[in-house]
Amino acid sequence: MNIFLIIITTFSIIAVVYHHALYPMLLRLLATRYPQQNMPFTPRGFHQSKKDRALPTITMIIPAYNEQEWIADKIRNLSCLDYPSQKLSIIIACDGCSDDTVNIAYDTIQEAVCSDVHIEVHVFEENQGKVSLLNQLIPQYDSDIIALSDVSALLSYDALLIAAKHFNNPEVGVVNPTYHLLTPSSIGEKKYWEYQTTIKQQEAMIGSSLGSHGAFYLFRNELFIPLDNDIINDDFILPMKIVEQGYQAIYDPRMRALELERVIQKDDFARRLRISAGNLQQLLRLAPLFSPKYRGTAFTFFSGKGLRFTMPYFMIIAYIGSILLLSNPIFLVAFIGQTLGYSIGLFGFIFPTLFSNKYCQTITYLITGHTANFIGGLTYLFNKPMSWTRVHK
Repeated sequence: MNIFLIIITTFSIIAVVYHHALYPMLLRLLATRYPQQNMPFTPRGFHQSKKDRALPTITMIIPAYNEQEWIADKIRNLSCLDYPSQKLSIIIACDGCSDDTVNIAYDTIQEAVCSDVHIEVHVFEENQGKVSLLNQLIPQYDSDIIALSDVSALLSYDALLIAAKHFNNPEVGVVNPTYHLLTPSSIGEKKYWEYQTTIKQQEAMIGSSLGSHGAFYLFRNELFIPLDNDIINDDFILPMKIVEQGYQAIYDPRMRALELERVIQKDDFARRLRISAGNLQQLLRLAPLFSPKYRGTAFTFFSGKGLRFTMPYFMIIAYIGSILLLSNPIFLVAFIGQTLGYSIGLFGFIFPTLFSNKYCQTITYLITGHTANFIGGLTYLFNKPMSWTRVHK
C-alpha cells in the first residue's frame, strides 16, 4: 500500500510540474526548431489595385446580445478595416436584445465613415444563443472566408489582408490573431494572457493553434461543420473540427484583437466555470485529435488541454499523498511547497489588496482557475443543471 501511495503521489507531482513548467520549456525548445514562417505582407494602404481581384470574399458575422455599450465602436472599427468593400460583408446578428443595441446599430451604420461598407443588421426577436445563431447564419453565405468576432473587440486595420495572405496556402483552414486586453482586471489576469499568447504561438509552430478566441478568428467557409446546440465553447470546438479534417490553424501576432470590456471580478469565476465545463466537453468531442497521426497537434492537445482538465485531480492527489508521506523528507518538502502555494492563492483571493504583488496575483489567478476547472468539470460530468448566461468579460 505504501509503495502504491508513493507511486501515485510521485506521478501526480510530476504531472503538475510537467504541465506548469516542463511543458512550456519543452514547447519553447521545439518551437525554436520549427519556426512558423509568416507570409510576407505589404500594407495596401487603403488604395485599390488590380491585385484586389485575387483577394477572397469575406463575410464577418458578429453575434450581439445586449451590447449597447460597445456596438457603435465596433461598427466604426469594422468600417475602418483595410479591405475591398466589394469583397467584404458584415452581418450584425442581434440575438433577442432587450436593450438599445439594435437602434444604436442602425444609427451608426448611417454615419459617413460606415456608409461605404456593406453592413447588415439582422434582428432576431427571441434569444437563440450563439451556437444556434451560427448554425443558422453561416450556411446562408457563399463567401470564401467566414470571420467571427465579438462586439467588444476592436480589430487591427490590416487584419483581414494579413489573414487573406495565409489562406493562399490551401492547407490553412483557420487563422487566429493575438488577443489583447485593454484593461486587465488584475496583474494575475494580465500575466496569464501574456503567458497564453506565448503558448499559443509556440503551439502553432509545432502543430496547429489550439482553438481560437471568440474576439476574432477566420476560417474557410467550406469547412464549417454545424455545431451541436449544447456546445459550450464554440470558439474552440469549431476551429478544432476543421483541424480534425486535416487543415492547419495559423496564429499570426501581426493581427490583433483588442478586448474593450473589462472583467468584473464578481463575475469572473462564473465565466471560468463555463470555460472549465467546456474543457471537459472539448476532450470528449475532440478525442480523435489525441491520435498520433496529428503529430504536433496531438502532443500539444494532450499536454495543454488534456492535462489542464485533469490537473485539479492530480493536484489533490499530490497534496493528500504528500500529507500521508510526511515522514519522507522528499514529500515533506513537496507538502511545504504546495501548502505555501495554495495559501498564497487563497489569501490572495480573499485579500487582494494585501497580496497585490505580481507573483502572488499570478498564483492566485492560477489557483482560482484550477478551482473553477474542478467545479465546472464535475458539473458537466454529472449533468447537473447550470444556466449558461452571458457573463461580462
